Amino acid sequence: MNNKIIWITGATSGIGEELSLQLSHLGAKIILSARRVEELERVKSKCKSEVLVLPLDLNDPDSFDDKVMKAIAHFGRIDYLINNGGISQRSLASETPLELDRKIMEVNYFGNIALSKAVLPVFKRQKSGVFIVVSSLSGKFGFFLRSAYAASKHALVGFYESLRLEEEKNGIKVSLVFPGLIKTNISQNALSKDGKSHGELDNNQAKGITAEKCAQQIIKGIQKEQLEIFTGAGELKAITIKRFFPKLFHKIIRKQNPT
Repeated sequence: MNNKIIWITGATSGIGEELSLQLSHLGAKIILSARRVEELERVKSKCKSEVLVLPLDLNDPDSFDDKVMKAIAHFGRIDYLINNGGISQRSLASETPLELDRKIMEVNYFGNIALSKAVLPVFKRQKSGVFIVVSSLSGKFGFFLRSAYAASKHALVGFYESLRLEEEKNGIKVSLVFPGLIKTNISQNALSKDGKSHGELDNNQAKGITAEKCAQQIIKGIQKEQLEIFTGAGELKAITIKRFFPKLFHKIIRKQNPT
């Protein structure tokens, strides 16, 4: 990863922050993006390589072309875009207003792919570039209280698997990341049915692996150029069970604690 130019969204906490720090320590040059400038500066101060702070709101896709121009003006190229930014949900589908479904999809899906579409011409000119897209286990199967979140993460898989096929001839690669239970603040920042933060750390989340270990697993997968990167612990077995034993999977998953 030495001297690679890596752009990371959602870089001010959890997985995004850990990826920023660890990749910086491996010699990569980092572009840090999230909404809060002061938090971006905090992460920058902990990095060990050259860093460009580039504030970005996934709800503002009209600004993305300008952000790409600033990144290129500073570093001259982009080698990796790690699309990590997003929001989660903790509400029943029956109680979630459609406007909240739209908000989650706007950030997690449309904001995500809009940034990739802004970076794509750069990758095509370079004839190289890698999209690293952080989905979720909820991008493999749905779960309680996460209908809109799971929908957005499923949508990312469909888009990027298609993009991978279309752009492979141009030297562009795509890796999809599926984190399981990771001990971050994602559940605390998740949106409730009223659009406010859930404000609580899920019991399941609290038992997850650390963001540090998750980032290590992701980086290992990136270095191996894996098409799919799975991070977590025992919960990852659910993917195999669902694939080969769908009825058994349903019996197991329906008994799980939603939080």
